[in-house]
Amino acid sequence: MLAMLAHAAALAAAQAAASAPCPTPPAPLPAMLSGWRQSAPIAAAESTRGVSHAMLPIGTSVRATLHPLADLAFTVPPPQKASPPATQGGLFAFAVTRPGRYRVALGTPAWVDVVAAGRTATAVAHGHGPACSGIRKMVDFDLRAGRYLLQVAGHEGPSLTLMVTPTA
Repeated sequence: MLAMLAHAAALAAAQAAASAPCPTPPAPLPAMLSGWRQSAPIAAAESTRGVSHAMLPIGTSVRATLHPLADLAFTVPPPQKASPPATQGGLFAFAVTRPGRYRVALGTPAWVDVVAAGRTATAVAHGHGPACSGIRKMVDFDLRAGRYLLQVAGHEGPSLTLMVTPTA
């Protein structure tokens, strides 16, 4: 009974914190996410042919214009559950110069895959961004130095804020 009461109290506290108003100005972000608040526009590619024009800068967010899923040619098809027909997506490229753990941060929910040499990298962690940051989803990948393709699918709107950044 005490465990149930403690769980209920913790849940109520979490819900109250989630509904609390955000401070003005917003609280500073951790160093690895500091580039989130300065986003530049970019258009997602529809296939790997156009991905050189959709290069993501490491550590700086972008406001990406997406395309209908039916128009996209993914290198590795996203899972069926990640690609409802009426949603949007796109392809982007990014380069890793130092091996390590990299985080893909998204402003709204979407499915992301990091692809290299035709294979999907395994996500090593998932989470949400700091409260009031505008970061809705974060997915971490352990990556070697090299060039990668970021595939986005299942987004419910024509644009998405996203960022790739090292975690350390």
